[in-house]
Amino acid sequence: MAPLDNPVWSALTTHHGDFARRTAHAARYPASVAPFVAVDPVDADAAQQLATLVDVDETVLFVGPVPPLASTWSVVEPLVHIAQMTCDSRLTVNDGPQMIALTRAHTADVLELTARVYPHYFRPRTVEMGRYFGIYDGAKLAAIAGERMRFDGYTELSAICTDPGYTGRGYAQRLVAMLTNDILDQGIQPFLHVSHQNTRAKSLYAHMGYRMRTDIPLLAVKRRADIAAAR
Repeated sequence: MAPLDNPVWSALTTHHGDFARRTAHAARYPASVAPFVAVDPVDADAAQQLATLVDVDETVLFVGPVPPLASTWSVVEPLVHIAQMTCDSRLTVNDGPQMIALTRAHTADVLELTARVYPHYFRPRTVEMGRYFGIYDGAKLAAIAGERMRFDGYTELSAICTDPGYTGRGYAQRLVAMLTNDILDQGIQPFLHVSHQNTRAKSLYAHMGYRMRTDIPLLAVKRRADIAAAR
């Protein structure tokens, strides 16, 4: 299995190992960082191992292989497949307002924007996963894009979002192109995930130069209370 086929596992067992809570064949990000969990799909007991890392009634997300799920788990949302796209060539960075590196001083602005337009996936410590860049209009954070999962040879672009009052100005496109080029200049391949239902974003990425690599399973599950007695 290629690293991109199991990106959460690939990240948590390499570059994001300092974040990982894990067993031999299961791993997760802390809830304050990201909602993602992963398993080594060759191990039949991976789901049982993962259950020891997840709190009762906590909802977590698989992005990649999903193990057989016993009564320990309940499905919150049916499994869907999302597009995994990669880019091999530098992109055109259109003219536009200044892009700045976001620091801890900007955290409140980032959390406010993502809470409105990128809910569920962005947590208080998500900014620790990589670099984030933004465009401001005065004191208003208008758009952001950043890095999320990282492992040898690959970096994921994520949290690509624009305040609804600034859509259509090309801000997100400008940020994605800049960040994509910077990652490529390091000899690393950028990739991203996008819902097939988000046709506008998917078409934009394709127009810019991202290409469909594969479909990746996405599944939200909740750990049931009935495992508590067995722990």
